[in-house]
Amino acid sequence: MDRNVVFPRSIRYLIAVADMHSFTRAAEALYVSQPTLSQQIKQLEDLLDVQLLDRSGRTVRLTAAGEVYLHHARRALIELETAKRAIHELNDLSRGSLRLGMNPITDYLVIPLLAQFNDSYPGITVSTLEMPQDDIKVALAEDRVDIGIAFSSTLSTEECSEDVDSRILFIETLTLAVGKNHPLAGQRGPMSKHALEQEPLVLFNANYALRRNIDQYCLEQGIKLPVIMEASSLSVILEIVRLGRLATILPDTISGAQHGLHSVALLPELPHHTISLICRRGAYKSPACKAFSDVATEWSAFRNQVPV
Repeated sequence: MDRNVVFPRSIRYLIAVADMHSFTRAAEALYVSQPTLSQQIKQLEDLLDVQLLDRSGRTVRLTAAGEVYLHHARRALIELETAKRAIHELNDLSRGSLRLGMNPITDYLVIPLLAQFNDSYPGITVSTLEMPQDDIKVALAEDRVDIGIAFSSTLSTEECSEDVDSRILFIETLTLAVGKNHPLAGQRGPMSKHALEQEPLVLFNANYALRRNIDQYCLEQGIKLPVIMEASSLSVILEIVRLGRLATILPDTISGAQHGLHSVALLPELPHHTISLICRRGAYKSPACKAFSDVATEWSAFRNQVPV
C-alpha cells in the first residue's frame, strides 16, 4: 500500500523536507511541485497553530515544535506499517483468533475438526466456549462468539431463524449407551420402547437441547423414561454409565468411540440430529472465521464420504 493512502499528505511532505533539509530536493523526491509541497506543510502548521520548520537559513530545519511533532509522526509511521503487516498476516492466515461456541455434545463430536483446523492454521488461536444450545445463538447476536456448532433434532425448526445462517455438517443417530458390565452390553438387536421404559437412565438436564428433544419425542410416542439422575457434564454422564448400571442416550459416534461403552440401537429410532455450523446472518466474518467454515466443509465431506 502506498504511504499516500496511509498518511495525510502534509505529514508525509514534512518528513521528506526534514530528512532532506530542502523544499526543492523533497519536492523532486516526491514528484510534486515545490509550491504544492510548501502549501501542504503550511496548512499543517496552520492546523496545529505552530511553526514546524525554520525557513530562514540556507537549509531548512525543524523548530523545537517540529522536532516534537516529527518524533511522534515517525512513531505513527512505524505503528501504521506494523498495522498494515498485521492485516496482511490476518489475510494470509498466519495469525488471528476464532471464538467458537459449542455445547457438551458437539465438543466431543467435532474434536477431529478442531485438530484438522489447527494442523492447517497453527497460527490462529481458537477459543472454545462451552454453553447450552440456546445460549450459542444469543452469544452470536451479542458478538461474544464468531461461529457456533449446533446440535438439533432433524424434526426441530429451532435453528431456522432469520438472524442465523446454518450449514449442516453431518447427521447423527441416537442410541442407548451402557457400560461393559451392564446386562444389555452384549445385546445385538434393537431395544423396544417398552424395554427402554425399564432401564434406569442418566441424562442431561432440561437446559440442554438433546434432553428436550428426547423428552419431546418420548411424549409424542407415549414413552415414560425412568430418569434416575440428571447432569450438565458429558464427562460425568460417561463415567457414571461406564462404571455403574445406569444407561444413557447419546449420539452413536460418541458412545461408539468411548472405551468401556456399548451401543444399543433403539426401535423405533429417536429422531436423528444434525450437527451444523451457525453464524449471525450478515455479520462480518474474519479471515479466520471463513477459513474455519471452509475446513469444516471439507472435513464433513470427507467424514460423510462424499465429494467436496
